[in-house]
Amino acid sequence: MTAEQREDTGERKEQHRWFRRNPAMNMTYRIGVGVVGGLVLLAGVLMIPYPGPGWLVVFAGLAILATEFEWAGRVLRFAKGYYDAWVAWLKRQNLVVKALVLAATGLVVAVTCWLLGAFALVGGWFGLEWAWLESPIFGSRG
Repeated sequence: MTAEQREDTGERKEQHRWFRRNPAMNMTYRIGVGVVGGLVLLAGVLMIPYPGPGWLVVFAGLAILATEFEWAGRVLRFAKGYYDAWVAWLKRQNLVVKALVLAATGLVVAVTCWLLGAFALVGGWFGLEWAWLESPIFGSRG
């Protein structure tokens, strides 16, 4: 660490201490971190079964929360450990197991699209009014 980096860190600590001395500011900041981190974490959890950055968003939400809450840091380390173990296990598997995991992920995505009515929407664009495309949650479009 360079002297400039140490000075920057010291300056930030001083600003951080000032912020902590004001109870109202400290509580407001902690609530804000909790709300933002919680929303990011929730979005990540909802994204986990789908292709894309679900776990990355979960870890980002936990990292945001860990800046203010010690329990979030423990959960973050725990979740990273299990995620790394899952990835390592999956890498060791043969092609059939990897294909089954991929198929299960695709099934989750397809079922979600069907439940949300995406198939009926796209089918409607092409004039396909098949009953099985309709969402059981949102029902018939009329």
